[in-house]
Amino acid sequence: MRFLPVFLDLQRGVVMLVGEGDLARAKLRLLVSAGAEVRWYATDGNHDLGGVDAARIELATGDPLTADLNGVIAVLCAGAGDIGLAVSARAKAVGLPVNVMDDLDHSTFIFPAIVDRGDVVVAVGTAGTSPVVARRVRERIEAMLPQRIGELAGFIGRWRKAIHNLIPEFALRRRFWERVVDGPIGALVLAGRKDEAESALKDIRDASAFASALPSGRAEGSVTLVGAGPGDPDLLTVKALRALQDADVIFYDELVNPEILGRARRDAARIAVGRRVGKPGIGQDAVNQLLIDAARSGRRAVRLKGGDPFIFGRGGEEVEALRLANVAYSVIPGITAGLGAAAQFEVPLTFRREALRVTFLTAHKARDAETVDWSTLTDVEMTIVVYMGMTAASSVRAGLLAAGRSPQTPVGVFARATRDDAAAAIGTLDELPDLVEKVAGGPAVLIIGDVVAHSAPARRQQLNQLASYFQVAAE
Repeated sequence: MRFLPVFLDLQRGVVMLVGEGDLARAKLRLLVSAGAEVRWYATDGNHDLGGVDAARIELATGDPLTADLNGVIAVLCAGAGDIGLAVSARAKAVGLPVNVMDDLDHSTFIFPAIVDRGDVVVAVGTAGTSPVVARRVRERIEAMLPQRIGELAGFIGRWRKAIHNLIPEFALRRRFWERVVDGPIGALVLAGRKDEAESALKDIRDASAFASALPSGRAEGSVTLVGAGPGDPDLLTVKALRALQDADVIFYDELVNPEILGRARRDAARIAVGRRVGKPGIGQDAVNQLLIDAARSGRRAVRLKGGDPFIFGRGGEEVEALRLANVAYSVIPGITAGLGAAAQFEVPLTFRREALRVTFLTAHKARDAETVDWSTLTDVEMTIVVYMGMTAASSVRAGLLAAGRSPQTPVGVFARATRDDAAAAIGTLDELPDLVEKVAGGPAVLIIGDVVAHSAPARRQQLNQLASYFQVAAE
């Protein structure tokens, strides 16, 4: 993020506009609609407002390069040509924010695409690189936002001080307003029935109880186990995203994509509690206690796990600990890595008349692989998905071969599934350890079974082999 979105209070001073023609008039319309006082230096001497309300516009004369800058809070140049560049240099010299239209090099801020709903304003920027993309995003947001969302913000603003006096604790006060916004009172405002909403809010006898406070007056804490999916943040469920936005503290695993953490509430505390293979961690008991302590302190804690909490994520152990501690909890499933890899690389884990069963197992150490009863996994109609199996690949191969699985069984190693740097290596069971070396690190899942031959990488491999054959034949 190169440009930090900020909102400028236009009541604090004058905006100086330098430029001419339709470009300058477009900026005038925008500034006047936002309530700005504008001092316009028309570089061609033509102060034709083109129908823009003149009440808040000062038609300035003289040289903008020598103009008095006292009281000016920002400088805009639109259709100003070379004068705009000189004005930009002057503004920068005295520390004033300046925008030269379509010129990032001479600007210290840029104009976003704007969604205006009164007290609710959404700004969409693309670092000045693509106004068309920003406009398309704005159009989508326009379609999603209720027309009266600004009225809801104003409604809350009128009540904010009164509720602050009733509920001094910040966390509990935030929950009060979340219930208002997400519940019937908010719906009344959005439906244009503000009087009914006012009455409903006045009828709340105990504001703290409405916000789900404990008898002590503190907020009631809880823990939500959230599946972050295999890596692509767009694969988060809507419910998972809502939990991240509501969280006070997030305990996350090392494998969670930082982009997913970026979608959490900005002021939520973030604590890493996972560990990678071969690296020390704090231990599951310590993680359990952190979750319990967070909930008992009144915070809404999210335990964020890669994939799904209940697929080799130790979610079951955490739920048991929370249950024994009498802590409120919930579980939001996520897309597990095996399914993410199968979807991205087009591996049908089941296939009619070919693969009728799927088995998920974990073997992140050689001794884990040695404890598996491989004799139960020799059915050729069974697809095997091995989690954390890269370091134990040789033991996995040895176990299956010893149990009677064919060395020619198709195998795929799928690393960093759904991420930008995802990779796959396709071959046979006999080649498994060598395939692991080809994907340049994990995390990865191994998929073993005839269905791998239907995958996109396998098809590409077959086409490449066929092309090589015809090339040799032609030579």
